[in-house]
Amino acid sequence: MATFRDLLSAAKAQITEVDTAAAAEHIAKGALLLDVREPDEYDEGALPGAIHIPRGHLEAQVEGKLLDKQAPVVVYCAGGVRSAFAARTLAELGYTDVVSMAGGFGRWKDEGRPWKQPVTLTAEQRNRYKRHLLLPEVGVEGQAKLLSSKVLMLGAGGLGSPSAMYLAAAGVGTIGIVDMDDVDASNLQRQILHNMERIGDRKVDSAKKTLTLLNPDVNVVTYDTRLDASNIMDIISGYDVIVDGADNFPSRYLLNDASVKLGIPVVHGSIFRFEGMVSVFHPLEGPTYRDMVPEPPPAELAPSCAEAGVLGVLPGIVGSIQALEVIKLLLNLGEGLVGRILSIDTTDMSFRTFKLRADPANQVTYANRDRIIVQELDGLCAPGLH
Repeated sequence: MATFRDLLSAAKAQITEVDTAAAAEHIAKGALLLDVREPDEYDEGALPGAIHIPRGHLEAQVEGKLLDKQAPVVVYCAGGVRSAFAARTLAELGYTDVVSMAGGFGRWKDEGRPWKQPVTLTAEQRNRYKRHLLLPEVGVEGQAKLLSSKVLMLGAGGLGSPSAMYLAAAGVGTIGIVDMDDVDASNLQRQILHNMERIGDRKVDSAKKTLTLLNPDVNVVTYDTRLDASNIMDIISGYDVIVDGADNFPSRYLLNDASVKLGIPVVHGSIFRFEGMVSVFHPLEGPTYRDMVPEPPPAELAPSCAEAGVLGVLPGIVGSIQALEVIKLLLNLGEGLVGRILSIDTTDMSFRTFKLRADPANQVTYANRDRIIVQELDGLCAPGLH
């Protein structure tokens, strides 16, 4: 009968084993790191950027987390034994460029090489966000980043409702909400943060109740006030992203100028009857609202939802896309809508994307941030610069 030593020797004969110095070179060249230790071992310390799959779950989980079977992979465990068996398993599954690190994490750490204490979640959080944790692009570190993020909602209405609910469900740790209205029965056709029992309540209070019941992890900060030049800088400072659900041009220009001055990205959404649009205005990376709309159109060409109507489900679509763009910004996922406008027409269910370029005449830019004066526009759009 073969002994464990015999099995280990056989496994090592079928794989490539490297020392810690060679493993470090592989990592520096972009190799993926796979940690196959048990969760309690991983929680005590790991190599930065390692993907964690315990050896006992490798066959079931690895193909969902290491998608490219031709990508170079460095596997490690505590001492180099489990990683040898894991490397052989990966080869049997079709991974073509796998090495096992001899000596494992113990030797790596003893040699003074870089390691860190991994981000951890509670058992309740692991259960709540388990579908996120299965995504290699999110995982524990991404979820922890969401939990530490701060997003401000401008409005708790049609767009703010779905955006806030999905961001809360996703585990964004702090959600600020600016709104000074009461809940009205006419809101309930589209503003799903609220319900019949809350008619007459302040919208920010209603929103906080809904979001807290949805996810107690989320800290909901309310601003029951009109956003104006006297308070906007104090309110938006410290937030990572702002979701623009404003329904008037003065508020949009005011938000633009303040967010540009502070370098905070804004995920913009707007709706009209059966149509909607979404874009991301990132002062550090692309065009902003003034590049798209240098001057507001005449009032008769820009009626509000109260004047022109809106299909109730439309803000659900647009607001959900805004929430998705926020998460992409926070986790640096995929290609966002910076420098692009997504236009939606639900009458023929068409989605079109248009490029947005910086307007050379626009002086309200991050490069000019020290010259920007955030001021009330009174329906005008002239920027405040000095």
